[in-house]
Amino acid sequence: MNPTASTPGRDVQCADAIPWMLACGRIPEACAVTSLPDVSEVNLSLPAWREWFMSAVRLVIDAVPDDSAALFFQSDIKRNGAWIDKGAMVVHAAEDAGARVLFHKIICRRPPDALTYGRPGYTHLIAVSRVLDCPEVLPLPDVITDPGRQPWVRAMGIRAAAHAVRFARDQVGAKLVFDPFCGVGTVLAVANALGLEALGVEKSRKRCEQARVLTVRTDEL
Repeated sequence: MNPTASTPGRDVQCADAIPWMLACGRIPEACAVTSLPDVSEVNLSLPAWREWFMSAVRLVIDAVPDDSAALFFQSDIKRNGAWIDKGAMVVHAAEDAGARVLFHKIICRRPPDALTYGRPGYTHLIAVSRVLDCPEVLPLPDVITDPGRQPWVRAMGIRAAAHAVRFARDQVGAKLVFDPFCGVGTVLAVANALGLEALGVEKSRKRCEQARVLTVRTDEL
């Protein structure tokens, strides 16, 4: 990324996020905005994925300065007749990492009151930090009913991502948004559109290529 450029830069690394974060260490002036893969997206048993997920949350928190924040978009999953609360997993892993919850919002994936027949109709948006306090006045609704367009079936909506990036910019004061599981680059494109540098990591070469060029319209934010 070129900090002297007239437009915000975007750097997408084609790599496995876990060893990449272990090697990279802390990223100055960064705020993390990401969504961790669920068990259907990784080649692990359910118990192994749980351990992997908790470790990944802690690594994301470690990747940003203590006076910054990490924001997680996570949808619950159903396996073997039981629901797995990924929001609770984020909170527990954050507490283990010495962080606390700044806010916990809900994003509707389906219209309120819609029957979803065993599929999650909502996504958790959870912000955590080791140092920051939640602002007394936070311009972010508790329930976000319009997540916006999804550039990819597993991507977070553009409007939902914009809420998170604005928090990173306006409340945290971040200069860079970091997404270690960036997929096709929704968060990165939104960060650039809102004036921030963006850094992403993605294991799939095809999605890396998409993440480097994805753009969003200002009316979608």
